[in-house]
Amino acid sequence: MVILLMAGAFSSCVSMKKYKALTTSCNEESSRLNAKVDQLDTKVNELTSENERYKKDVAKLKSDTSRLGSALRILTADYNELDRSHELLKTQFSANFEDAEKVMAELKASKDSLLAREDRVKAMQAELDLKGKNLAFLQAALHKKDSITNSIRKAVADALMGFEGKGLTVHMKDGKVYVSLEEKLLFASGKWDVSKDGITALKDLSKVLEKNPDINVLIEGHTDNVPLNSQNQVADNWDLSVMRATSIVKMLLANGKIDPVRLVASGRGEFLPVEPNSSAANKAKNRRTEIILSPKLDELMQIIGSK
Repeated sequence: MVILLMAGAFSSCVSMKKYKALTTSCNEESSRLNAKVDQLDTKVNELTSENERYKKDVAKLKSDTSRLGSALRILTADYNELDRSHELLKTQFSANFEDAEKVMAELKASKDSLLAREDRVKAMQAELDLKGKNLAFLQAALHKKDSITNSIRKAVADALMGFEGKGLTVHMKDGKVYVSLEEKLLFASGKWDVSKDGITALKDLSKVLEKNPDINVLIEGHTDNVPLNSQNQVADNWDLSVMRATSIVKMLLANGKIDPVRLVASGRGEFLPVEPNSSAANKAKNRRTEIILSPKLDELMQIIGSK
């Protein structure tokens, strides 16, 4: 109360002008402060509104973060599963790759083996083709040989037809023509001079050989097993068989134009009988001369070898 009185007393002392000035200044300051407060309120409202937005954004971000976290966990789990699968696949691939390498190596070895086998088959086929060709030529050569042999057999048989039943036979054996002449047709016992009938037969045979230059001639003398009792040039059956074969060779050359190279004289003695020397009849059969006619196989082989 005292204060109020003092204030009143003091106020009465202040001039009205100053009071008004002070009042005006206070009002202006109050208005300024009120404006400032209004600005602050507006700012607070704005900040509050912005804070609400931020809260909403934070809530949304929290929600998104939670959702993304869940998705990340799922993706992490998927990644881990994929990583395990990848490691398993790597292991399987490594094993499969090793198996594949083994298989490839085996396939390569099989391929190389097949190629080598194919080369061998081709070589064998080429060899078979060559052998087939050679076989064809051989068959042709053999056919030619058989044709020549049959032709010469017929020619000899026709030429010596008059001596059939007189100790002369003509037959084929092993692809050759055998003209077998018994001793009685050609020689006296223990002799090697050709008889008159023998000369006639050999003349006819020489004409056939002259006309067939592709025939080789082997003359074989044969005896029985009776030891030779002679004081002449021959000592035994070996000598006698050779001398008789040589006499026939000379007779053929003397009566035909025959190349001596085609003729071979051979003595067999008693060692290639046609019958056992057990009877006079058999011994007579063994005492023989065989003229063996065969085509020149060396020429035929040359034909084959040149193909």
